[in-house]
Amino acid sequence: MADPRPSQAPLTQLVQANSATRALNILGDRWTLMILYLAFQRVRRFDEFQGRIGLARSLLIDRLRRLCAAGIFEKVRYQERPARDEYRLTEMGADLYSLALMIIRWEKRWFFDPTNPAHRLKHSCGKEFTPQFRCSACGDEVGPRDVYVQEGPGAGFEPSPPPRAQRRSIVPTEALNDGNPMLDRAFQVLGDRWTSHVIASAFLGRRRFNEFQAALGVAPNILSDRLGRLVDLGVLRRELYQERPERWEYRLTDEGRDLYPLVAELNRWGDRWLAGEAGAPLITHHRACGAVLAPRIACDQCGETVTADSVSPGL
Repeated sequence: MADPRPSQAPLTQLVQANSATRALNILGDRWTLMILYLAFQRVRRFDEFQGRIGLARSLLIDRLRRLCAAGIFEKVRYQERPARDEYRLTEMGADLYSLALMIIRWEKRWFFDPTNPAHRLKHSCGKEFTPQFRCSACGDEVGPRDVYVQEGPGAGFEPSPPPRAQRRSIVPTEALNDGNPMLDRAFQVLGDRWTSHVIASAFLGRRRFNEFQAALGVAPNILSDRLGRLVDLGVLRRELYQERPERWEYRLTDEGRDLYPLVAELNRWGDRWLAGEAGAPLITHHRACGAVLAPRIACDQCGETVTADSVSPGL
């Protein structure tokens, strides 16, 4: 089989096409996640974002500009003198709501806090609920062992993100509580682009250092750091597969595997908004019914589909 990579581009600058990876290049940043979290609480204005997050003005301007450039926000003028704009979610941005629910689902299952409003959401059925990740074709809940993946029409290789996108944004554990407790653990997993890339790559069966490096195009020192961090967090575990010299595999733990719905939603969103004319790089099939996986987020109490309009804050 011929190598599909374009010959004119250096191999070290190419990575395997993946919709979840494309999504994380936009979303895999602490401040971006916080801004989106507030946007789903109907925060729209610059001063309110800044007051709720406490982010330096220059950084907030930068993140809002990036979200607008990506098509997730649009600026809408609400005052002429002086000129004032607010930032509203576009259809593309609103489509991230199911991803937010999958973050809540994972945190609630592993780090439940009864005082946390995000863990006490109510569905329109009147009950507090935990979002479920289901197959829309057959209705079954779906986990990582319930699916298989095949190459799609957009499979191949593409240039790795520009250096600016490869910034380090790991959040120190002692600095995580910013008045939004639901985000604390999620920031440790998703608030750094490379950490979240490694997790997404692990769901594609990669276990060894060189496999991660080849797929992601990440520098060895950065990859080593992120793998170690994910082991410390309990998302990955190390298993020795060679003694001389020592070689380790990195496998998802139960906690790590339970991140699958989150990664699947990143992939769905990336397929819809970032795949382009070539189409999806990967096609996911549900083993139980054989259908191409089309996720549906459901209420675990009534089984009905959950949308932004059908959810109200808890407590």
